Amino acid sequence: MTMNREVARSGLAPATLLFRALGDPNRLLILQHLLSGEHTVRELTEHLRLAQSTVSAHLACLHDCGLVSSQPRGRSTIWSLTAESDLLALLAAAERLLEATGYAVVLCPTCGANAHDVRGELSLVSAEG
Repeated sequence: MTMNREVARSGLAPATLLFRALGDPNRLLILQHLLSGEHTVRELTEHLRLAQSTVSAHLACLHDCGLVSSQPRGRSTIWSLTAESDLLALLAAAERLLEATGYAVVLCPTCGANAHDVRGELSLVSAEG
């Protein structure tokens, strides 16, 4: 997918890419889960019921985007958020925006729940976070 030249010229390109990274439901689930603390890939696969290859691929993307970091520990790698308070603030702001708009995005024919598989997740901020 090529980025619109107007978006690139407007200086919004980095934000567009950030929201693209956050726009995948599995990546968002991983980030939400990491809000509760650091985890290994194995723990994430067990807790989120995702395949190891799926979790690893999404963690690689999130790492490349600077949203998570990894630390070797023994034979495992521990994953954690790089800017936990900023991510929490962003997710809370998104939740407030959803509430303010009456969750209208769910009905949007382009972005709504029927346009993409959102795994039935409408709330961005988990109850535990």
